[in-house]
Amino acid sequence: MFNILGLIVVGLVIGVIARLIKPGRQNLSLLWTFLLGLAGALIGGIIASWLGTGDVFELNILGFIVAVIAAIVLIGAAEGFAGSKKR
Repeated sequence: MFNILGLIVVGLVIGVIARLIKPGRQNLSLLWTFLLGLAGALIGGIIASWLGTGDVFELNILGFIVAVIAAIVLIGAAEGFAGSKKR
């Protein structure tokens, strides 16, 4: 139970950090920021687990860095998708 709650909190933090790092203005709601941060946290945890640095739900440096990078990529993709729908 605490692992899932921790993942939710870390996902929100990762989403906010990714939006702060990514240049430009993002037209994403707080919900999308949370969901993309959560997806980035899962991706980071899975990759860190594959590399043998810990479990998916463990917070470690490598997983955190990969999670932030994944969230930045996901936010960029979401922006591109939202921008193409407006045209």
